[in-house]
Amino acid sequence: MPNPRGNPESLKPFTTDREEPLTEKMNIRMTKTMKQEVQQQENPPEFCRQAIQKALDEQNKQK
Repeated sequence: MPNPRGNPESLKPFTTDREEPLTEKMNIRMTKTMKQEVQQQENPPEFCRQAIQKALDEQNKQK
């Protein structure tokens, strides 16, 4: 019989080795082609985070 409270492993606090934890979410609109290309990446979420960080770094360098 399954546990009605869920899997105890799921209740353990999440830890990360990142400098800043990934706590925020953001939804964006993109073309179908862009979505298909991003989804073909090995790790799509990390690919997006790196692309956004690269663009922010370049923008801050210009200031």
